[in-house]
Amino acid sequence: MFKVVEVRALADYRLWVRYADGVEGIVDLSHLAGKGVFALWDDYAAFERVYVGSSGQIAWSDSVEICPDAVYMRITGKAPQELFPGLEHSKVHA
Repeated sequence: MFKVVEVRALADYRLWVRYADGVEGIVDLSHLAGKGVFALWDDYAAFERVYVGSSGQIAWSDSVEICPDAVYMRITGKAPQELFPGLEHSKVHA
């Protein structure tokens, strides 16, 4: 997991995020606004209250959060296989 050290809300449902490894960038989350649990953002002030949660998640409340790994991939443009090479070798038996 990539550790978020700082997150800030920007205009138009965008976030600036900085990670412990030095990667930083902006991610656009406007496609989520108003959908499902993200209806919380209908009040834009709620979006602006983003924080890094105790487990490292990017959060707005106990029930509204985003995985920092997914945001890392969006910022860097890297695929899961590039960041987690062990995924290709794992076999799952269901």
